[in-house]
Amino acid sequence: MPTLLLVGVLAGIVTSLSPCVLPVLPVVLTAGARRPWGVVGGLVTSFSLTTLFGSLALEALHLPGELLRDAGIAALVLLGLGLIFPRAGELLERPFARLRGRAAKPESNGFVAGLALGLVYVPCAGPVLATIAVVGSTHQIGFDALLLTAAFGVGTGIPLLVLAASGGALARRAGFLRRHARRVRVTTGAALVLVAAVTAFDLAAPLQRIVPDYTATTQQALGEKQLDQLTHAPDFTGVTQWLNTDKPLSLTELRGKVVVVSFWTYSCINCQRALPHLKQWYDTYRDSGLAVVGVHTPEFAFEHDPANVAGQAKALGVTYPVAIDNDYATWNAYGNNYWPAAYLVDGSGQVRRSIFGEGHYAEFEQQLRQALGDAGAHSLPKPTDVPDTTPKTSLTPETYLGTEHAGGTTGQTRAYSFPSEVSPDTFSLAGTWASEKEYITAGPDARLRLDFHATSVHWVLGGSGAVMLDNGTTIAVSGAPTLYTLLTGHSGHGALTMTVSPGVQAYAFTFG
Repeated sequence: MPTLLLVGVLAGIVTSLSPCVLPVLPVVLTAGARRPWGVVGGLVTSFSLTTLFGSLALEALHLPGELLRDAGIAALVLLGLGLIFPRAGELLERPFARLRGRAAKPESNGFVAGLALGLVYVPCAGPVLATIAVVGSTHQIGFDALLLTAAFGVGTGIPLLVLAASGGALARRAGFLRRHARRVRVTTGAALVLVAAVTAFDLAAPLQRIVPDYTATTQQALGEKQLDQLTHAPDFTGVTQWLNTDKPLSLTELRGKVVVVSFWTYSCINCQRALPHLKQWYDTYRDSGLAVVGVHTPEFAFEHDPANVAGQAKALGVTYPVAIDNDYATWNAYGNNYWPAAYLVDGSGQVRRSIFGEGHYAEFEQQLRQALGDAGAHSLPKPTDVPDTTPKTSLTPETYLGTEHAGGTTGQTRAYSFPSEVSPDTFSLAGTWASEKEYITAGPDARLRLDFHATSVHWVLGGSGAVMLDNGTTIAVSGAPTLYTLLTGHSGHGALTMTVSPGVQAYAFTFG
């Protein structure tokens, strides 16, 4: 528990020092100079509550995913106008003043401004809060998630509070706030409107890409530290079906063997790049006492279907046992947050090593061999020599198309037109598309334009039809949704325009 709190606080601190925080700095430096506790307190409160409960509340009420962000933008505009124009501020404040029984003071909206600001700060949650993103799939919020979010909120507020309070103290010491109260109010209001515009039109994205994200490695390390607390491996629990084995497995029955517990989902390109190592370890060391168990925990709804999992496991050449973990029971027992993730369990049932994401295969195999030796294997085969295909350069992040992540209104069908240009690492639509929670479905004249940085481009697609690329390639789509490769061997920045036949369902882009 103390480690979880420390990790949350440290992760919050490094996040508030990353380029992600750039859009909210004008308000922190202006509104925060007068009321630092109010602004930062409001930001942390709304940020924490929205991170935990926002997606669940919107889904329950069947509201569009970007509603909270849009509400935050609107609130910032109203508060800003209220500070710039005193009469407008009095009108906005009057209903609340009547409730409180005192005169309206438009400049006293520090906490309210912070609440609005927190709604547009939510995307800064970062890698350490990946566990909270899983809430959308599990519909469960555990005590650890609450505790981690609270600690993260405190951590992210500390540097912002220091920054705002220091600036305010200097201004008050110099008498600036007293002599220029009107100017400060107008500047604060302008800052609020500026942040709203920057957020609404994503104007900070180019600057955020230019400024080096010097905290990314630290954030990832803290996230892994939070997860790397297991000593005794939990057993498989809540498994609804097993593949590639004639009976259910348990770590109790496997005691004495070395076990690699691998969390994966079949349409994940990162998982697919890790599979050759797992398959080779299984083939090489199973006669020496190694067992590999893949725990398939789904990301998309179509991955809950055991028939889809079985078909794709066979297509991907997975022959070791696979546990269908549709309810996230084993995932939660391990406190796992990543696809892929691998846990090395020794012969006594203790977790010796865990890796999250791709890479570190040689080190993992070295400890695997040591664990086999400790378990009694005297003559081991030579180490495997599978190429590590983990990307070594910065890539466009995984890009979701459904309303749950990309915004829009679930169940809506509308016509789109391409803009004059596509922002880096984003996509735009043309023609007719229907939006659902996890995917969009192509209609008449459906096209999609993608800007990316990668060597390969992959697309999770379902339905039946075809995707025609502007380079002349045609991808036939049929059967259960799965991952299709659109492009390989590319270098650096690129763009693709795709014509999609009606009925094809588009879930997410991933990159390599």
